[in-house]
Amino acid sequence: MVSQTLAARSAFTNWKPVKTSELAIDVRETLTLASFAAFKGKKDQLKAAIRERYGVDLPDTPQRVEGKDIAFVWAGPDQWMAIAERGQSRDIEVELKPLLDGLSSVVDQSDARAVVRISGPRSRDVLAKGVPIDLHPRAFKGNGVAITHANHVGIILWQIDDAPTYEIAMFRGFADSFAHWLLESAEEFTHQR
Repeated sequence: MVSQTLAARSAFTNWKPVKTSELAIDVRETLTLASFAAFKGKKDQLKAAIRERYGVDLPDTPQRVEGKDIAFVWAGPDQWMAIAERGQSRDIEVELKPLLDGLSSVVDQSDARAVVRISGPRSRDVLAKGVPIDLHPRAFKGNGVAITHANHVGIILWQIDDAPTYEIAMFRGFADSFAHWLLESAEEFTHQR
């Protein structure tokens, strides 16, 4: 009998990071992610459990908040995505399930989603080529979240800081298509003059 072993693989087939003085793009493959949605009538208890454990209030609007070694991204009414570094085999689904038992569904997204980080002064210019929302600082500030699309790929986009730095999550099956669009959109800013 043949032994089959599963091995971790990138969602991106031929990824090449971008690093210039004006733009940096790379994948985030060391994350653990889980989505969770409050059961009917349990939102306040769920929010209290998260506040007690992680020291942060879950947002009710499209925002990203940071707690103790974790970030939470609004993903719709009474829905959020938890994001943390996977260090020392951390699994955010396993961590959240007992905490939110009876309050929420919790679904692992670590292998279902791919996450890309884009930062630098030209990041807005690159994203504007395919993301149909206004990313100007007046309209989309640090910790803002949008559920939208990039070119034809459905994404959740959030801004981490005013550099600006963005992270973008998409379903793993669309990673190569998204990467093709993103790297082509960035090409004019990646050549040294």
